[in-house]
Amino acid sequence: MNDDRRFPDDPAGPFPEPPQTFTDREGRDIEIRPFEESDTEPLVSMYVDFDPADRAQGIPPATEYRVRDWVETLTGGDGLNVIAWNDDDVAGHATLVPDGNSSYELAIFVHQDYQRAGIGSHLIRTLLGYGRAQDIDKVWLTVERWNRAAVNLYRNVGFETADAESFELEMVLRL
Repeated sequence: MNDDRRFPDDPAGPFPEPPQTFTDREGRDIEIRPFEESDTEPLVSMYVDFDPADRAQGIPPATEYRVRDWVETLTGGDGLNVIAWNDDDVAGHATLVPDGNSSYELAIFVHQDYQRAGIGSHLIRTLLGYGRAQDIDKVWLTVERWNRAAVNLYRNVGFETADAESFELEMVLRL
């Protein structure tokens, strides 16, 4: 954990709160809403079917057993989770996980069948709106610097680069 992480003075946003509905670039109706316990199995299924090429920094885990444990950890604690749904299918998931230093780490995953359709942008913005409504103030993330699509998404939402000294960028945002 980085105790001396510096966050911007000015808040980003505004961001919408869930639930949100929109039509993605492929014409699919997508609804983003907060995680509920009944969402566990569909969420696990999305991650079990996740393309290994889209895994970053060792997540999501590769086996169903590990996926279940990981999903339980993300959804069972003090963090926040939102899910993007296309009918009964999970299209994506975003989470804010407390880091013990009064800030939250953001992670977002969009299933390969739904990528490049604008879902990630809506998912992250809605998660940040949910976080602000729950009095979360500081959010950070790490991203592999070669992942230009993700870096651009985060910058467009309002994240700023805080640390670029390794192969990963650390980005920060104030809500």
